[in-house]
Amino acid sequence: MLVRLSLLLLLALAMRNGNSSPLKEIKKAPHLKEELKKKHDPETLEELLNEDYALVEGDLLLGNNRNVVGNRWPTPSIPYDISSEIDGRTRDILAAMAMVSEHTCVSFHRKNGSESDYLFFRIGHGCASFVGNRGGKQEVFLAPECSVGNIAHEILHTLGFQHEHTRLDREKYITILTENIISGMENNFRTYNGETFDLQYDYTSIMHYGRKFFSSNGEPTIVPNRNVEDMGQRKMLTPSDIQRVRHLYGCDSLKGEKS
Repeated sequence: MLVRLSLLLLLALAMRNGNSSPLKEIKKAPHLKEELKKKHDPETLEELLNEDYALVEGDLLLGNNRNVVGNRWPTPSIPYDISSEIDGRTRDILAAMAMVSEHTCVSFHRKNGSESDYLFFRIGHGCASFVGNRGGKQEVFLAPECSVGNIAHEILHTLGFQHEHTRLDREKYITILTENIISGMENNFRTYNGETFDLQYDYTSIMHYGRKFFSSNGEPTIVPNRNVEDMGQRKMLTPSDIQRVRHLYGCDSLKGEKS
């Protein structure tokens, strides 16, 4: 009986190892990790390199489920803390927060002892965050490659915003070239039913993917249906990005709101 159980266990292990995905093999090879970092945007690296979370859309963390729902924070004043392991990125994190706060009513402050729901910035394989307020210590992952603009992009995710290219009406504006997408990464290009606030599709939104995100061959995965130079930019929030934040957090109804 013991011999039979041992054989069954060995068979199960062999089958599991035989079915391991290529990406998990990549994750175990340090030199291949470095190659991925050279070839791919930092917002895609958390999914390509991290085995601990179920991820969709590259930089979106969903824990153990894939229910993409972004809940707004109860107030526009968001508590945060920064891990000591990335103290050196404090200036960049504050600069990203300033990008969001400059023209909106959303602000950020260091958490106090009584605040249990807060953003916690820590080291990661790439740039990644959950969507909306999840409650408790909410991690935002930052790799050294994450720029100020990448961090601002993640902060907008934490406020409840999805990627622009996942809008239901995207076919009017972009074409997805599935043949160029890394196998197994197609979920990053699904559409979702989200709030658009009746704002036009924004090719240059800080929340829009670039042309070659998750490309398997260096060719575009997203092609705009008109000539656009800055699709996928991470330099600034666009006017429509600002309007979305203002709409979601009721900035126009608050006294002293910024314009």
